[in-house]
Amino acid sequence: MPTSPHRALYTVDQVRALEHGALDALAVSNHELMLRAAHAALDTLRRHWPQAARIAIHCGPGNNGGDGFLLGVLARQAGLQVDVVALTESSRGEAAQARAAWRAAGGSVRRWTGAEPLPAVDVHVDAMYGIGFSRAPGAAESALIDAINASATPVLALDLPSGLLADSGDCPGAVIRADVTVTFIAHKRGMHTGRAVDQVGVLELATLGVPESVYAPLRPDALLLAAETLPPRARHANKGDNGHVLVIGGDHGMAGAARLAGEAALRAGAGLVSVATRAEHVSALNAARPELMAHAVGGPQALEPMLERASVLALGPGLGKAAWGHALWLTALDAGKPTVLDADGLNLLAREPRVFSTPTVLTPHPGEAARLLGVAVDDIERDRFSAARELARRHGAVVVLKGAGSLIADPDGRLDVCPWGNPGMASGGMGDLLTGVVAAMLAQGCQPWDAACLAVGLHARAGDLAARQGERGLLASDLLDPLRALGNSLPDGAFLYA
Repeated sequence: MPTSPHRALYTVDQVRALEHGALDALAVSNHELMLRAAHAALDTLRRHWPQAARIAIHCGPGNNGGDGFLLGVLARQAGLQVDVVALTESSRGEAAQARAAWRAAGGSVRRWTGAEPLPAVDVHVDAMYGIGFSRAPGAAESALIDAINASATPVLALDLPSGLLADSGDCPGAVIRADVTVTFIAHKRGMHTGRAVDQVGVLELATLGVPESVYAPLRPDALLLAAETLPPRARHANKGDNGHVLVIGGDHGMAGAARLAGEAALRAGAGLVSVATRAEHVSALNAARPELMAHAVGGPQALEPMLERASVLALGPGLGKAAWGHALWLTALDAGKPTVLDADGLNLLAREPRVFSTPTVLTPHPGEAARLLGVAVDDIERDRFSAARELARRHGAVVVLKGAGSLIADPDGRLDVCPWGNPGMASGGMGDLLTGVVAAMLAQGCQPWDAACLAVGLHARAGDLAARQGERGLLASDLLDPLRALGNSLPDGAFLYA
């Protein structure tokens, strides 16, 4: 079955190929395709701001500016008052024809100099730069972007916010912060992860009538995750059918990390969950969550019988990097069991790299990813797609690169992007929770790729449900009830907060 354009994410080169295919399939000119984009932009503008009477369209010299000029023509015809502000005295290529159409319709163009204030309008439309933009904006462009962002007026971006790089989502300089972005023909992959998710606002795709036959021959670079869960269990199921997760971690003062991972594994459906931790934590864990089988482990010898009974390992939450944690880490990895590696499990891996031959999922945040690759965190964030794929290739594992728009990559280059989640999830313990959910999916028979995709989706969607009571102050444990509801395909809201 062909992939829906609404889930498919493409590189800039792929989008250009789709544009050429669209021209041939629709038998239209570039100008006519640009006019379709303008119609889609006007539709988006009227739906989101039906009371808007005056708009300002800020046009760059290329095709993105051309979309803006034609939007101006249509908006005037629809009865709106339109101000057009241009970065340059002239436009190039097809945009020049669009600019001429705007003038022929009686429109005027004001050149942006930065010397005068922006027009007082109901909506600013960003049509400065599109997918061909690959640098930091210059001084004049930056001044206009900053003025628009500071105006407290709603912003509609055409195709993508100016200043954002379509392939990576990097923002090397000033960048438009849009309230709504309408992107044309296909989703650009960089708009769905990292800093970009703050810049695009509400994101809509307008395919401009491009037929499925244009998309079919081209494999997307990545996909947005679909909302999925495991099938219902057989009525005769028993706990042994759903795996035994062993959480290894909780050094001095870090019992909470191991508990969160273990409890998440239970709520996500693992049949049994054991915790190998420091002796000082056992009583507290047994009292707080008796369903977790907590065991005091002083070193590798005590861990080995637990490894034999386990089917999946969750290695790293609160593990520490000292002698105790390192010894357990080595022993656990040598056991050859399917493993989820997180937190200090990843920090130890950065010290002692290895390629995994057993099913393994790594779940780094950008800081851990930077240590694993030996680069700066900024390097990771500049191109999260390349970083995730390189980590997967280098370690022979499925990798979840966490953050806004988490990425899931496998060693062959396959990559999915999570469209859910919220800023409230940027709090302690959320990563430990994800570790437990991934481990539970592995324990219930999923292969690493499916386990990672299911877990990331369930975890992020649970976070969104929990955030209905507010993002600020959201706790990792607030996700446990919605996680259980989603894992059983129950309707939104079918849970109670503890």
